[in-house]
Amino acid sequence: MKLIRYGKPAQEKIGINIDDKNYDLSGFNEDYDERFFENNGLHRLQEYLEANRSSLKEIPADARIGAPIGRPSKIVCIGLNYLDHAAETGAAIPKEPIIFFKSTSAIVGPFDQIMLPKDAEKTDWEVEFGIVVGKTARYVEEVDAMDYVAGYVLINDVSEREFQLERGGTWDKGKGCDTFAPIGPYLVTKDEIPDISNVKLWLSVNGQLYQNGNTKNLIFSVPKLVAYVSQFMTLLPGDVISTGTPAGVGLGFKPPIYLKAGDVVELGADGLGIARQKVVEFKL
Repeated sequence: MKLIRYGKPAQEKIGINIDDKNYDLSGFNEDYDERFFENNGLHRLQEYLEANRSSLKEIPADARIGAPIGRPSKIVCIGLNYLDHAAETGAAIPKEPIIFFKSTSAIVGPFDQIMLPKDAEKTDWEVEFGIVVGKTARYVEEVDAMDYVAGYVLINDVSEREFQLERGGTWDKGKGCDTFAPIGPYLVTKDEIPDISNVKLWLSVNGQLYQNGNTKNLIFSVPKLVAYVSQFMTLLPGDVISTGTPAGVGLGFKPPIYLKAGDVVELGADGLGIARQKVVEFKL
C-alpha cells in the first residue's frame, strides 16, 4: 500500500494511492499515527479497503499532500552512513552508527516550502531513505528487526551547516529548524519494496542533479539500524529512522553550494515517489 495524508496543515485526512490516483480514506476514521500502528492498523486498513474499494472517492488533483504519518514521537537520524558521503565531508568512517535527532516540529509535506532559518547562510539538502517503525521496538535482535518495520518514506534531511557544525554542541541545532523535515509523498508498506538494499535515490536543485545514490552503499543496513537504535531507546510505532544521505550534498563541493530563496529542490527514490520543495526566506 501507498498511504497518503492530504489537506490543510494540522487538518490532514488520510488516503491511499492506487494506480497513481489518490483516494480518500477518511471514512476509516483514524490517522496514520502511533495508535494506528500499535493497534494493527495496516491489517485493519487492508480489510477496510477490500470491503470498500468500489466506493472510494478520488481526491481533488489540487489537494495539498501532507507528510504521510501523523507526528511521530521522534525522528532518529543516522549520520555519515554512506562511504561516499563520509569521504566528501572529510569524516572518518564510523565504527558504529552516528545518532542524532530532527525535531518533529520540522515536519512538513513533500511539496511544502523549505523556509530558510533566521540568519542562515549555509542551508543544505540531503535525500534519505526513511524507515517507519510498526510496533514497539526495545532491545531488538538484528535477525528480527524487519518484523518491527511498517514501511518506508522519502525524506529531505534539510540541514543548516553553520548551526550544525560551527556553533558547538550536537548536530541537532542544524537539523530541527521549521520545515527541515519534508516527508513523503507516500508511506510505502514494506511489501511494496522487496529489495531495500537496492533502492536508487536522487536529488536535484534547479534542475541540476547533485545526488545519485543507492541504498546498496549504506554502511549500516536497515535491519542493523533498527536493532542498533533499539538498544539505546524504545522505538514507538510511527517513529521514523532516517538512514543517511549519499554523496552530493552542498557541503561537499569546493566551494560549497548552499540553498537560497527561489531555489527548487526535487528528490525521489525507487518506489517512494517524488517530492518538490521551493526555498523561501524566513518569515514569522
